[in-house]
Amino acid sequence: MTQMLMDWTLPEGDELVAGVDEVGRGPLCGAVVTAAVILDPLRPIEGLNDSKKLNEARREELFPLIQERALAWFIARAEVEEIDQLNILHATMLAMQRAVLGLSIRPDRVLVDGNRCPVLPMPSEPVIQGDGRVPAIAAASILAKVARDREMQELELLYPGYGIGKHKGYPTPEHLSSLKVLGATPIHRRSFAPVREALAAGPVTTVMEEVTTGGSGVVVIP
Repeated sequence: MTQMLMDWTLPEGDELVAGVDEVGRGPLCGAVVTAAVILDPLRPIEGLNDSKKLNEARREELFPLIQERALAWFIARAEVEEIDQLNILHATMLAMQRAVLGLSIRPDRVLVDGNRCPVLPMPSEPVIQGDGRVPAIAAASILAKVARDREMQELELLYPGYGIGKHKGYPTPEHLSSLKVLGATPIHRRSFAPVREALAAGPVTTVMEEVTTGGSGVVVIP
């Protein structure tokens, strides 16, 4: 297993530090999900790392462990409508705010994966590639990833034919092809170009053989 390189020096003393990360900025559908975690130094968790560097089974193992051992954790989100209204960056910042403010313990400082932070009522700073450098951010990335992946599996049952459970809404060739043929669903982000294009194109009409009559019929796929 890939080991985490912990090279971020935390301040000395009893300062409570929360790590924050997001999952789902790039997909064409579904909410963007964020998490905030304050780890307990007296209850370390082995194997924390950037969620993208862990396989699904390991993420699922760590998910309840983080929830059990952390001093505080909270999973938040910004919905598709908010993404379309605010744009994905501002919606992500909003979801991060919700995650931090949802913590049962107020952190003294917040470390956010990436190159910018949301507006918060306590000191915060961004950490480039923080999900592979700061354990609390790694823990947040795992909570957000598992929560969103589970949701996309459920949405696959509601909106079959797109492969959402497999690609999690990202613009894979399969997803783009299904979007062109089947059109957009209520969970698709209207502000994203491939979705706008699918909506502008309208329903796809195909001509197929009618087996019972031997003639031809027109099938409209909504």
